[in-house]
Parts: sequence; structure tokens; C-alpha cells
Amino acid sequence: MRKSLIAFILTLLAAWPARAQDLLDLLNATEEEPVEYAFATFKTTRLINGHSVETYSGKELLFLISHRFGRINGGASEFFGLDNATIRLGLEYGITDRLGVGLGRSSFEKLYDGFVKYKVLQQKSGAENFPVTVTLFSSVAIKTLEWPEPERENYFSSRMYYTFQTLIARKFSEGFSLQLSPTLVHRNLVDSLADANDVFALGVGARQKITGSLSVNAEYFYVFPGQISSPLNGETVQNALSIGLDLETGGHVFQLHMTNSRGMIEKLFVTESTGNWLDGDIHFGFNISRVFSLGSSEGKGEKRKGDAPAEAPPSW
Repeated sequence: MRKSLIAFILTLLAAWPARAQDLLDLLNATEEEPVEYAFATFKTTRLINGHSVETYSGKELLFLISHRFGRINGGASEFFGLDNATIRLGLEYGITDRLGVGLGRSSFEKLYDGFVKYKVLQQKSGAENFPVTVTLFSSVAIKTLEWPEPERENYFSSRMYYTFQTLIARKFSEGFSLQLSPTLVHRNLVDSLADANDVFALGVGARQKITGSLSVNAEYFYVFPGQISSPLNGETVQNALSIGLDLETGGHVFQLHMTNSRGMIEKLFVTESTGNWLDGDIHFGFNISRVFSLGSSEGKGEKRKGDAPAEAPPSW
């Protein structure tokens, strides 16, 4: 009898590790690995001149003030460009977390612009992986300056300009992000037959975080050769190069930068930048943005609080 009891106990002890392992396997199977989304790839919807992949949450309104002063090589008589300024006022609204629209008015060339922006894919890791964030962008601009030759037959369509972009960005670490911006700018009216109505360009931008609220940004738009032949106001069109700082203070983001472009929408800085950095044709400028929440504050701003990816997916 005693031998039978000892054998029974030994059998239970031998079976226990296998049973415990089965229970652990079952527990691990029920615990799903979380999906972590990359947020705050850039601090705001603008890298410098061009758009970033960022969109705002649904029912959030962004008010954006953009300034560009004259060229610093204008000398002391022009207060190194500060005597001459152009401004763009813009409003952007998040219809959903993915879809945003915007309107703006520039004093330069008295341009009105509107755009639609849609985030197709978002960088994520964990249970699901995708290496980049992809945002589609489309805009239209209308130049309202008086016709230089009003006596000739002028068409309203000649005032129209269109831009199409695919914005592709990756947040490589908590400090560094990179973006590619394949761009098409369509101009209904060009200066000569040697100029293309459709101008293709490739934008490259980067952000390097210095502190939690300060980062360095750079942006370059390369226009493929043979598309723009005519000079603009006697100057050759150049590729747009911009370098700047982003400073976040509370609900504002201040962007201070130097650029060879005076314009603040794609039609201007992609196809009409004439400044030469080596000659000092550089404009000091800044963007100031402020976000207002028009809906429930619950869950808002998570995409801009710091640079750490969120642990839970957004409510799309």
C-alpha cells in the first residue's frame, strides 16, 4: 500500500512540469503584443516651407502665421532685409485624425491657397510593423494680382496652380527623423514654350532633436533639370534650401529659419526660388503655430506630447 502511494505521488510530480508549461504557453498566447505607433515625427505640419507628414487630431484647429523678410545682403539701408516682409496667414482643421484641410492667404503675389491632406499609413512596430508614415497632399493656389497687360485677353484659368505630393517619413530614433517629398507642381500659364507646365521635384527634409523642446531642421527641394528655362525678374531659378530651429513652448511652436525662398507655398518655393546662398540671397523667416481644440479634450494632443511613440493605437 505504501509503495503504491509513493508511486502515485512520483507520477504526479513527474507530470507537473509539463502541465505547468502548458499553462504558461496558454497564458502567453492570450497576451497579445501591443502595436506601438510613431508619433511626433515632426513637431508641426510644416517642416520649414514644405508640409511634413503630420496631421492634427479631429476637431483641432491650427492657426499659422508665416513671415519671410527681404534678403540679408540688402545691407544696413534695408535693415538687412527686415524692412521688407511678406506674410501668410493660414488655418488648418482636422476633420479626422487622418484627414485635414487648410486655407491661406499670402501677401506675396496676393495668393490664396487651399489644400487637402490625408495620412494613408503610419509607422508602427510591435505586433504589427510598418517602416514609414505616408501622407498624401494636394493643393490649389490662385494668384490675384492685377494682370500686367489688362488690355489683352486674359483667362481666369491662367491664375491657377496645383500641387501634388506624397510625403514619406521615418522616425529613426527619439531624436532623428527623415522625410522624402516627391512633388509635382502644375502651372496653367508659363512664360515661354521652353518652360514645362508640369514641374517635377524631390524634396528631402530632416529633423534632429537637441532637447525636449528644441530641434534643428533642414529642407531641400531639387527641381529636375530642363523644366524651367525662363529667368524670373532677371534671375535664374534655384533649388530651395532652408535651415532652421523649432522651439516648442506650451501650445505654440516657433520655427525660425534661413531660406533662399521668399514664398511660403509650393508654387513659390519649388518653382520660383531665385536666391543664391553663396551670394547672400538669404531670407530670415519664421512660422508661429497655435492649436485650438474645438471638441472634447480627452485624448487630444497625444501625437505632440514629447517624442515617444504611444503605447496604444490612435482612435481611427
